[in-house]
Amino acid sequence: MKQTKIMMGMTINVEIVDPQAKQSDLDRVYAYFDYVDKKFSPFKPDSELMKINRGEISKPEYSPDMQEILKLAEQTKKETDGFFDVVNRRGALNPSGIVKGWAIFQAAQILWRAGLNHFFIDAGGDIQTSGKNDQGEPWTVGIRNPFKPETEIVKVLELKNNEGVATSGTYARGQHVYNPKNKNASLTEIVSLTVIGPNVYEADRFATAVLAMEREGINFLENQANLEGYAIDQKGVATMTSGFEKYVKIDTK
Repeated sequence: MKQTKIMMGMTINVEIVDPQAKQSDLDRVYAYFDYVDKKFSPFKPDSELMKINRGEISKPEYSPDMQEILKLAEQTKKETDGFFDVVNRRGALNPSGIVKGWAIFQAAQILWRAGLNHFFIDAGGDIQTSGKNDQGEPWTVGIRNPFKPETEIVKVLELKNNEGVATSGTYARGQHVYNPKNKNASLTEIVSLTVIGPNVYEADRFATAVLAMEREGINFLENQANLEGYAIDQKGVATMTSGFEKYVKIDTK
């Protein structure tokens, strides 16, 4: 079963290959993404996030999910030496850098709790895999050439252990990530950064922070036990962590 919807300002693809899967399983996943959007959207005036930023909700009134996200964000800030921050340049709260991966992973857990084990969730290029595809093979994920994103794949990754993948970069969305330690600096050194983690939540939160580190980011990933990374700089030069190669099924470069 496959379905695609435009939600949260991005394309969300869900594929479930378990034979017992039903439309209601897909419906629950998309309903969850709708819930997340209504709660955390920085664009919907009636979202909980926007109400917080307008001062209409005080900390004791934050929902449990909002409290969890802010706790996880603070943990990520500490683990990345301050390179992750949910307060943006204008001083407003915007946890988008952690919400997407967290939401995808929560959606995966909905399917796992339903007894489904073989599926693929792709939300805006951040991906959670589980089990195998409809050919009984490991799921594969392509890394786009940031200079030819519509026509060229530079690597095809093979994921065998329910890993997650997140890619952050400036080639598709422009300067949507900033360096919390130098808020006025433009991030130009790295145009694409892909992180593989034990799940999409771990991959996504670190992809955001590591992009802000620019060239030092790949060294940070090298020192993390459960993360691998692949960075492409503004000159088209790629650098990968020492364990990244084991995930590469097809190398077109």
